Amino acid sequence: MIKAVFFDIDDTLYDTSGFAKRARKAALQAMIDAGLPLSQQEAYLHLRKIIKEKGSNYDKHFNILTKRVMGEEKPLLIALGMITYHNVKFALLRLFPDTMSTLIYLKKRDYQLGAISNGLTIKQWEKLIRLGLHHFFDDVITSQEANSEKPDQKIFQLALERMGCQAEESVMVGNKFNEDIIGATSVGMSAILVNSQLTEEEKEFIDREGLKVEVVSDISQVQKLL
Repeated sequence: MIKAVFFDIDDTLYDTSGFAKRARKAALQAMIDAGLPLSQQEAYLHLRKIIKEKGSNYDKHFNILTKRVMGEEKPLLIALGMITYHNVKFALLRLFPDTMSTLIYLKKRDYQLGAISNGLTIKQWEKLIRLGLHHFFDDVITSQEANSEKPDQKIFQLALERMGCQAEESVMVGNKFNEDIIGATSVGMSAILVNSQLTEEEKEFIDREGLKVEVVSDISQVQKLL
């Protein structure tokens, strides 16, 4: 019997794929208008390279960009980029249509709800607060706290410990097969893949390993499975 439901955050509870690119391009345009000597396409390619090098949770992408392009950090341009990025990002934050109703359904039926996310703890809580979801969650467990990222078992084990539940009583809901599904099932949890499709290779892996995995097209179907 399932007692605890863990969720990934990005692209599981809300759509992050579209807004991040738009927010970054808006930030770069503000920097260009203020003197960054690049076209938007050139600046975006530079930024993508920096993000790949440093990771998406690094907080000084624009510092590195100005230093590489202009020979030194430019505080005005950096501040413009950061403020524009955050303003546009938060303006575009939107839940998937059935996220709220699904969390209400689960909470009313006394499921423990947790989030497991690769990222900085404060940033993950900030997302949930801005989305109006923070009061649904009993805990948020991050890679920063676990000192390991999904799919490493350590972060899932920490989540189970913090929530005081057993793996066989828990399910992970996420959109990434390797990070969410493989990670959760490796410690004995069940898993639900949302907003994604399995490849033939992934289906064969699930069958071969006998994993407890369900695939649904949207988050509302989690209610039916539980």
